[in-house]
Amino acid sequence: MSRSPENILLYLSAAHEENVRGIFTELERRGFPRQNQTPHISITFAPKLPSQVTDRAAELMPALVPANFSRVGTVIFGTKRKQSVAWLLETSDELEIAAREISALNPEGRGPRWTPHLTMGLRLPKEIVPEYVRALDELSARVGRELTASQAGHWKSVSQEFHPYSTSLSTTANG
Repeated sequence: MSRSPENILLYLSAAHEENVRGIFTELERRGFPRQNQTPHISITFAPKLPSQVTDRAAELMPALVPANFSRVGTVIFGTKRKQSVAWLLETSDELEIAAREISALNPEGRGPRWTPHLTMGLRLPKEIVPEYVRALDELSARVGRELTASQAGHWKSVSQEFHPYSTSLSTTANG
């Protein structure tokens, strides 16, 4: 079984996570594929993140969380048979600069690029994407445009553990 990569990521506040999970539930009720992922915003990822990435993230992220995001659109990632649908997000200049710095340190990353987004439909069959986007747009209107990320940290896929940078709590979750 393939595991998710390691991530530097942000988890949503409890209220905003509940809103997103409510949308997942309603989309599934409408016949779309179940979404099992824990709602999160990735900064960078790799099969194994080097210590220079995780150490720098540990230095930068605590001062930036909680972090506010605004939904500014819906995007589709992928060009093949399976595609992902996400909310495109904007955040503060400070977080954007930090995320780009962290991303640039990742030798398996995309350099100093970061496209903040929250995946709302993972690996969907291409044929259902237009209908999925319509349903997501309808449901998204109910939850508003603002999101808060309340925790930053390092998701370690091998151990299935989240090591927070911004609090002393540890969580085991689907990253």
